Amino acid sequence: MTKAQSGKFTSEQLMLRGSPPPDFLEFAHEWRRLFSEAWGTFLLVVVAAGAAVVGARSGGEITPGMKVAAPGLMVMAIIYFMGTVSGAHLNPAVTLAFAARRNFPWRRVPGYIGAQLVGGIAAASFLRAMFGTAALLGATTPGSGVSDVKALAMEILLTTGLVSTILGTASGARNIGSNGALAIGGYIALAGFWASPISGASMNPVRSFAPDLMRGDLSTTWIYVAGPLLGALIAVGFEWVLKGNATAAGTIAAQGDHQETG
Repeated sequence: MTKAQSGKFTSEQLMLRGSPPPDFLEFAHEWRRLFSEAWGTFLLVVVAAGAAVVGARSGGEITPGMKVAAPGLMVMAIIYFMGTVSGAHLNPAVTLAFAARRNFPWRRVPGYIGAQLVGGIAAASFLRAMFGTAALLGATTPGSGVSDVKALAMEILLTTGLVSTILGTASGARNIGSNGALAIGGYIALAGFWASPISGASMNPVRSFAPDLMRGDLSTTWIYVAGPLLGALIAVGFEWVLKGNATAAGTIAAQGDHQETG
């Protein structure tokens, strides 16, 4: 091995050794990360909400199981194809959790959440343009006979589990690889299988806000904003109990791989 080769480390190796690469917080390519968050959130919302919409328009050809599995599979695919660009947050609750965990700079939080809102609203707008307000545009609402308080409690619980899964896999730099994709996508599908009839198993403020905005009914949106955000903060506390302080590997997962090109 030559001296040049021995002195060349990937961004992951440098972070794990405690020495971030010089451009780790460089903003020159932030637009790529924001585009990544907007595009990824668009895909997630268009699939999560669109499954209900297309199911209604197709006369039930999409089964309840398909509806809850679809967003999990979509998130899995997104992590594979763009997790190294932005960290694939796709969810304000996840961005909040990474920032509270000190894996993500607070100054970048507004940009990420703004990009997620743009992507989510664009997805809901696309569905409305294509299918009108069929199936309430795939909105998440409390199930029949379920009170707002119970739906809120369910969203807190589900999001605590989701963010625990994300932070747990991220702490070993696996959120940008196969383990993270499988664990997170699998958890989203699993949560939907058992809890969708109670609260819709949103776990994502943008996923719920965007359809509510486009259909003109924000009466229950607060449940799907407050619940995931509270659940995310609880998960941050649990992660500290389980693993202590934030890790360098978790920072890599939260911010993406910073080996920029071009």
